[in-house]
Amino acid sequence: MKFKLRVWRQKSSNHQGSFEEFLVEEVSPESSFLEMLDELNLKLRKEGREPIAFDSDCREGICGTCGFMINGRPHGPLRGVTTCQLHMRNFKDGDTLVLEPFRGGSFRVLKDLVVDRSGLDRVLQKGGYISVAPSAAPEANSILVPKAVAEEAFDYATCIGCGACVAACPNGSAMFFVAAKAAHLNSLPQGKPEAKKRIIGMLDQSLEEGFGACSNHGECEAACPKKIKITSIVKIYRSVFRADV
Repeated sequence: MKFKLRVWRQKSSNHQGSFEEFLVEEVSPESSFLEMLDELNLKLRKEGREPIAFDSDCREGICGTCGFMINGRPHGPLRGVTTCQLHMRNFKDGDTLVLEPFRGGSFRVLKDLVVDRSGLDRVLQKGGYISVAPSAAPEANSILVPKAVAEEAFDYATCIGCGACVAACPNGSAMFFVAAKAAHLNSLPQGKPEAKKRIIGMLDQSLEEGFGACSNHGECEAACPKKIKITSIVKIYRSVFRADV
């Protein structure tokens, strides 16, 4: 397979960026998208050219490190798939692929397809945890959690913090991220004592970081590689409005 790539190149946050075109040939349909970029970067290095910068780590769809826009969609055309899980067989031979960094909110382009997503980390630090003194593990049945509640909490806990929801949102909102993290902990008995403090702290930090407000476009749910439901936002808003967080 062969593809024409239009890749956003930008030296740093202080430089203007532009698209650069590359032709990649003899691409295996079974190679992942990032493996295809690895091969291109090897070629660029041999030619003495600057390789394309992009984030990756586990390459198993778990860590949330990778991610950029492929033809205008975060992580590419498939739902429920991260960039590292996307394979070239999902495109047509001869396609033109446009690669851009995630944009929106406080995301700042560091280099090429790499953006600063540390704003999400600071939002998480404001409440994405439970403050309990560490000790020996409690007996398994000492805190009873209904199966339905445990399953709901686990669904929200699958958020990997990749930032696709922010990039997809026309407002650059991080509300989907905030809601998933808060709903995960607030659903469980262990998280309820700090529920109100958690939500308020994370929402305030989100606004301070420059992320936009939620207006229920729903693009966040469509872009989420873990298929988290937008009901997480509904759950958090309902709690705030009823003052029973």
